Amino acid sequence: MNQPIRLSPTSGLNLYNECPRCFWMQYNKGVHRPRGIFPSLPGGMDEVIKKYFDKFRGSKKGLPPELVGKVDGKLMPDLKLMNEWRNWRTGMEYHDKKNNAVLFGALDDCLLEGNTYIPLDYKTRGYPPGTVEESQRYYGTQLDSYALLLWANGYKVAPYAYLVYYYPQEVSENGVVKFNVEPKKLEVSPKRVKGLFEEALRCLAGPMPPHHTECIYCCWNAELKEFD
Repeated sequence: MNQPIRLSPTSGLNLYNECPRCFWMQYNKGVHRPRGIFPSLPGGMDEVIKKYFDKFRGSKKGLPPELVGKVDGKLMPDLKLMNEWRNWRTGMEYHDKKNNAVLFGALDDCLLEGNTYIPLDYKTRGYPPGTVEESQRYYGTQLDSYALLLWANGYKVAPYAYLVYYYPQEVSENGVVKFNVEPKKLEVSPKRVKGLFEEALRCLAGPMPPHHTECIYCCWNAELKEFD
């Protein structure tokens, strides 16, 4: 029996959104885009923020104080389950048996309001976030995917999710960096990402897509061939 195609929101569907040709080459031919040095600071911040949030899990307010009154619900109290969801090896999956494919992902966190689950993702950056529309454009597929994963695993999911942005404000004495914290509420749709997932699978089953004029990798390759 053939192994199922496994796609994640970030390295799979976002890549498809950026360039179907690069996506097709990666999953069908094992040819990946060139990678530069991966910055370690965002990953380190992610781990620190998770530990910080966990301090308030199950508390009376159920949230870090800077988010009280700014987001709905409280942090999901079950830390053991949350840690499973945070790991892509043990996290939730959506199975498309018809196409023999799996969508998997790892949530940063999740809010709970009554019996409704609300995905939450942390983002660190060097400057304040833009509009909700900009956040939706860059991170909408990721949050849609988390909503689909929750729904597919039997959880009632809200029609929205949160991005919580952390960006530096100043450096004080002893090198302590103060961060601003700004949540953004984004609309999510499991149905929308399900359609995108199926579209991406059809791409993989078909011929190699044409050169993408807005993809810097495709453009570099085309220019190199022309130069040669």
